Amino acid sequence: MKARVTVMLKFGVLDPQGEAVRHALGSLGFQGVNGVRQGKVIELDLVESDRAAAEAEVKAMCEKLLANTVIESYRVEIL
Repeated sequence: MKARVTVMLKFGVLDPQGEAVRHALGSLGFQGVNGVRQGKVIELDLVESDRAAAEAEVKAMCEKLLANTVIESYRVEIL
C-alpha cells in the first residue's frame, strides 16, 4: 500500500521560499500571482495492507518526524 503525505506551513507562518518563488514568477512576467505557499510531498511504500491501520501509522509518523506540527500542517492520502 502506498501513502502520500503533503506537508505545508500553517497559514500565518511566514513562508520565505514561497515569497521568493512569487517574486521570481513576477520577474518572469507572471503578474497574476498574489501569493505562493511552498511545501513538501513525501511518498511512502507501506507493508501494511489494512487501510485504516496504514493511515493511523502514517499519521503517527507525521506527528513524530515528518512534520513539525508547531508550524506545519499535513494531509495523509492512502493510495
